[in-house]
Amino acid sequence: MTSDKLRELERAKRRALWELAAFHPGDSVALGVLAILDDLDDQERSSTAFIHEPLELNEIRDFIRLKRHTSGIDIVLELDIPEPWRERFLQASIGSTRLPEGPYACDWQKFLVEWEREMLHLQNHRAAQAGSRVKSGSSDGKHLPK
Repeated sequence: MTSDKLRELERAKRRALWELAAFHPGDSVALGVLAILDDLDDQERSSTAFIHEPLELNEIRDFIRLKRHTSGIDIVLELDIPEPWRERFLQASIGSTRLPEGPYACDWQKFLVEWEREMLHLQNHRAAQAGSRVKSGSSDGKHLPK
């Protein structure tokens, strides 16, 4: 996957996650957004962009080291953040204040907290969707929580 394709995929994912936040799990209006997110997940899984599996949330939390800037503010160095996390963070941080040497560490940490919250919200939507499929008798088993 090219960097442009990754940027496009993560931009679409970010917009869909923001849109999904407006709905309660089980809300049928969210089904279109869930379909978009399922498609984006499929695209990410089928791409050959990454030599290794992307790090999990807890792994990325432990992997990135904060750097003390000469101004006294902690920052993260963008190049230290492996893909797809770097692009996810950049898409979520468009317009954020930062230093030329790197984004504020507090913004990185807030992003990770929000990402975890968004993934839980998405998981709750998918569980509600799976529950409604079971009730209606149709389930393809796709994207069910493990």
